[in-house]
Amino acid sequence: MSTPVFLVDDDRQLLRAMAQTLELADFAVTPFASAAEALSQLDRDFAGVVVSDIRMPGMDGLQLFERILGLDPEIPVILVTGHGDIAMAVKAIQDGVYDFIAKPFQSERLIQCVHRAAEKRGLVLENRRLRDVARQAEDDFPLIGQTPVMDRLRQTLRQIADTDVDVLVTGETGSGKEVVARLLHNWSRRAKGNFVALNCGALPEQVIESELFGHEPGAFTGAQKKRIGRIEHSSGGTLFLDELESMPLSTQIQMLRVLELREVTPLGTNEVRPVDIRIVAAAKVDLADPEQRKAFREDLYYRLNVISLTIPPLRERRDDIPLLFSYFAERAARRFQRPAPPLSADILHHLRAHDWPGNVRELSHFTERVVLGMTPGTVAGGSSATDTQPGSLPERLERLEAEIIRETLTAHGGNVQETIAALQIPRKTFYDKLQRHGIVRREFIGSSR
Repeated sequence: MSTPVFLVDDDRQLLRAMAQTLELADFAVTPFASAAEALSQLDRDFAGVVVSDIRMPGMDGLQLFERILGLDPEIPVILVTGHGDIAMAVKAIQDGVYDFIAKPFQSERLIQCVHRAAEKRGLVLENRRLRDVARQAEDDFPLIGQTPVMDRLRQTLRQIADTDVDVLVTGETGSGKEVVARLLHNWSRRAKGNFVALNCGALPEQVIESELFGHEPGAFTGAQKKRIGRIEHSSGGTLFLDELESMPLSTQIQMLRVLELREVTPLGTNEVRPVDIRIVAAAKVDLADPEQRKAFREDLYYRLNVISLTIPPLRERRDDIPLLFSYFAERAARRFQRPAPPLSADILHHLRAHDWPGNVRELSHFTERVVLGMTPGTVAGGSSATDTQPGSLPERLERLEAEIIRETLTAHGGNVQETIAALQIPRKTFYDKLQRHGIVRREFIGSSR
């Protein structure tokens, strides 16, 4: 779609010549013989550029600029000046005019100036749109997105939320699996009950059974008090089992009985207690694939897989990344009491070029660094902004190395073993570099979602 340009000049011959020049450059030009006429057609949503002569009868170019400032100070205004007006135009730039062109000028100069102004206006309007959508999407975080795949996912969640059916969610680390589980809970009649989450990979085998099923006093060494298990605690609500593929085999057998009979027997007692539960399970691997499923029981997989949902990684919905960035920027700005950074062309290039192996979590950490001024954006061509900071080559390489380590930690949720494997460096070297760069590993730890 061609960018609109309002062209204002009382010299009809010059007005016609400039209009032809810009139309040949694929701009949608609307000519006006007076500033008042152009102003009557402008509003805050104007998506283009205003080019105006300074000296005109009635309202001149500077007065038109002042009126546009009151309408929207971010509409780019380019002033066309005579030789005697240059000093006046320079002051106008200090007051907010985008640029000025001194007569006589080459056609290419006019086209380039309008093209740059149009790019700036496009970014301004895109930032506004993203901020508005991000503010309206608080309940959907991080399922924020306007791509068809995210629309379908939200629609499916709303369709099944109130059905009490068990759900299996698959997706890469950091893609938002727990948020899917919470939305299923919050959008259902079970919202008044408890949402109980358990990471199956975070607990040793001897502990997970007590956590899930509960125990009576004396059930095992150290069991001094009665404990209600996660399953019973989630009765009437939702039980979220994360990293399902890590559940021990013995626990899988017991979970199969819970799913079939909807009852639980705490450790140390023969008492059978009925439970009203809905299970949402999440896995990082495709449990339908026997090679990825490995020791996970096939019958438990099919029992849980009544409805299967897949959360797409960010690289498969790149058009949603700028919107997520704006959401995270607003949130981080409030948290750190800093101004939210605009979506510059350099940052937009990085957002679209990077593969985001850590998905939403990685994007969140990146945005926080941008808000803090640590990673202000990217230079043209996609290299890290740290490469453009002052300093010797070794200093710049040090900054780049620290950035790579942070991004890798983010992608792997702070997991040391996975991070070292990805970086392909010895463990001792890894810890040495953390100390040298002042990187705190625990800040990157997060449960896989």
